[in-house]
Amino acid sequence: MLNIGCHLSAAKGFQAMGKDALQIGANTFQFFTRNPRGSKAKEIDPRDVEALLQLRAENNFAILLAHAPYTLNACSADRNIRKFAAETMVDDLKRMEYLPGNLYNFHPGSHGGQGPEMGIKQIASMLNTILRPDQTTTVLLETMAGKGTEVGRCFEELKQIIDGVTLKDKIGVCLDTCHVYDAGYDIVNKLNEVLDEFNRVIGLDRLYAIHLNDSINPIGSHKDRHEQIGEGFIGLEAIVRIINHSKLRHLPFYLETPNDLPGYEREIRMLRAAFQ
Repeated sequence: MLNIGCHLSAAKGFQAMGKDALQIGANTFQFFTRNPRGSKAKEIDPRDVEALLQLRAENNFAILLAHAPYTLNACSADRNIRKFAAETMVDDLKRMEYLPGNLYNFHPGSHGGQGPEMGIKQIASMLNTILRPDQTTTVLLETMAGKGTEVGRCFEELKQIIDGVTLKDKIGVCLDTCHVYDAGYDIVNKLNEVLDEFNRVIGLDRLYAIHLNDSINPIGSHKDRHEQIGEGFIGLEAIVRIINHSKLRHLPFYLETPNDLPGYEREIRMLRAAFQ
């Protein structure tokens, strides 16, 4: 079974997201934990959460993915910005326990000229501060396109972060197809080789989720511009090979393409038809 969903707006509440997912043929979804460009988080309504949990159980939903706001930067040169990132993630992980056993994804951050080595050290240090042995949420580092001073532009940088984390059973990776392609990994012509490299460097057992996106830009552009499935440089044929690959097909896929609900419904229908 293809476990696929898209990014849904959390503004209407948890139950509404579940209903939207079912409406477009999805069996999972991703959502922002709070305003993606700010710090404000909506107060959680336990009854709304319970309604989603019941809906999820009745419809055999796959694992859900929460996304941290874009404003977080765990390796900023500014100590106050790093402090804000840690405090926000602590709060997010507490809130995630209302939805136990799911995933929480974040962008590692931008080192701002300090150098990737310092950025990696700061990210691992923050994770060691906020991760708890009793949490049920797995925190995922997202693969990045490598624009500016982003950390996570290659598998080796993610591995170095993981190596610095004490509670390794609480950490994993979310692979973004647009990002890795823009970073220079040829998932169109050399998917097997890319996955072999991921396995050699990080280990496929650390891969928990995939952001399924096409790319507006060609390979190695370091631009991070998502496109609708089949409309970009990755293309539909390569995307279909990804969802059907024996080492990936069991994972949950989350669309982050520039779409409204009808557009997501069209993509999900198309990909379900191509899943073998």
